[in-house]
Amino acid sequence: MQPLVLYDILSDLPGNNWSPNPAKPRFVLSYKGLPFVTLWVDYADISIAMKAIGGKSSKRPDGSDVYSIPVLSDPNTGAIITDSLEIASYLEKTYPEKPIFPNSSESLIRAFDSDHLGLIQPTIRSIWTRSMEIMSPATAKFFMEVRSQDVPLPWDANYDEDWALLEKGYNTIYEWYQKTDGKWLMGDTFSYEDIIVACYVLWYKRVMKEEEWARISSWNGGKWVQVLADVEKECKLA
Repeated sequence: MQPLVLYDILSDLPGNNWSPNPAKPRFVLSYKGLPFVTLWVDYADISIAMKAIGGKSSKRPDGSDVYSIPVLSDPNTGAIITDSLEIASYLEKTYPEKPIFPNSSESLIRAFDSDHLGLIQPTIRSIWTRSMEIMSPATAKFFMEVRSQDVPLPWDANYDEDWALLEKGYNTIYEWYQKTDGKWLMGDTFSYEDIIVACYVLWYKRVMKEEEWARISSWNGGKWVQVLADVEKECKLA
């Protein structure tokens, strides 16, 4: 079997990985035990790199094309898949061993993905501000220009308010976990839902300042540090 190729976003951090969306397929690939290599792409070069491999673009409201990462290239089938959730779906169908959508749960997990993002999205400008700090100045400037088309500047104008919203969101997610009998959202059954949660926590751990990460680590009795550790162990990334 030839190694699959995962395209991820370059950073100034040791080990590079930081962005939650490329992290999700990395966790899935590792959990399923599939061989893969990572190709790191500077954020400013995503369009060039994705056009070169035939990656799929999406449309902005003004009709312009936008290319994004993660993208997965599978030389075993010739498939090129864009978007973390679509990559997970592809991997589940193509390599069904060790399911991440157990018991025909893909449609439910797609709804969870949307609900989870809805809780995080209101605070995204503050997290993007921290993410820019791990990029080169030129890349950070490009990142701001592109992302501000989706979320208008300034991003950090209400940072205290964003923190309150983020904590409120995690209180809701905590309630979801409390409704199960096991440590996973599906009780004793591990699924892509837990990967989604863990990869956003990983993002905070990688880009937040030390005191900010300590603050998140204290929420809900240390639940999110534990979820990240459990998922990393389950996916053999710890």
